[in-house]
Amino acid sequence: MPAVTSGRRPLRTNFLASGLGIALFSSAVFGISGSFAKSLLETGWSPGAAVTARLTGAALILAIPAIPALRGRWHQLRDNWLTIALFGVIGVAACQLFYFNAVARLSVGVALLLEYLAPVMIVLWLWIASRRRPRVLTLGGTLLSLAGLVLVLDLTGAVKIDVVGVLWGVAAAVCLAMYFFITAKENDTLPPLVLAAGGLTVGAVVMWLAAATGLLPMTFNTADTTLGPWQTPWWVSVAGLVILATVLAYVSGIMAARALGSKVASFVSLTEVLFAVLWAWLLLGELPGVIQLLGGALIVGGVILVRLDELRAPAAADASTVAAGAALRHANDVEPVP
Repeated sequence: MPAVTSGRRPLRTNFLASGLGIALFSSAVFGISGSFAKSLLETGWSPGAAVTARLTGAALILAIPAIPALRGRWHQLRDNWLTIALFGVIGVAACQLFYFNAVARLSVGVALLLEYLAPVMIVLWLWIASRRRPRVLTLGGTLLSLAGLVLVLDLTGAVKIDVVGVLWGVAAAVCLAMYFFITAKENDTLPPLVLAAGGLTVGAVVMWLAAATGLLPMTFNTADTTLGPWQTPWWVSVAGLVILATVLAYVSGIMAARALGSKVASFVSLTEVLFAVLWAWLLLGELPGVIQLLGGALIVGGVILVRLDELRAPAAADASTVAAGAALRHANDVEPVP
């Protein structure tokens, strides 16, 4: 018996290590989206154009594996049309547009940290709506994240914060919170890859329609982009945004969630903020101030506390904890792209 047990442990260890590696890779490529987008925005691209290019390219590529994943069960699209539509409009198109607008005015790290306030917003809203105070860990995590937000904004420091950019970042967080409320009930009838491809397709269609009706400015540019010390053709940033930050990010995120489970993968996904700051530093020369980095640590720490509370007693969890936890779980199953 000991021989059998010792023989199995390396397999389990290797499997877990492989899953962790995939999860970290997913966070790394998700985190690079802001840097690629900002390199395009700095050459004259509008946020709407960057989002449209990203969604259109990713939808076309993901359609290739998504169609076989349906296995001819096209009724799944009909049965889940509302989920797909909501994911595409709120979780993809609106969320990305707001985030890219924030990136255009703020550093990538600060914009992403603002978006990560979505679980905290869920807790506060349900607290107000239900008049039930969250449990101690959830309340502590919420207060910790709010304190982190004050430091990230660095209102009294030397770093000048664009108010409009902050509002765009908060709007992205609100958009995420709304989506998590709408899709709080898990749906196992639709493969995650199909939901991702369907949502990206809906998001792309919405962006093109908004552009065609004149509601959304669309400005493209073929000027070279700057990534770190390199001058690269515009299509390099677009390809990176589509292939690395969207297609590979989604596929690897799904693989990581299946290998590790949503609980472990949820914690690993928090490293996206760290990767986003690192990429912005390497590719754009952006680095938040010390106070802002400390605030970011408090925000992430607060979200971790909320998640720990949700994991500690899932059977008796109150509404605010469950909803906030859903935001983190969803980031690993089918994550709205930041």
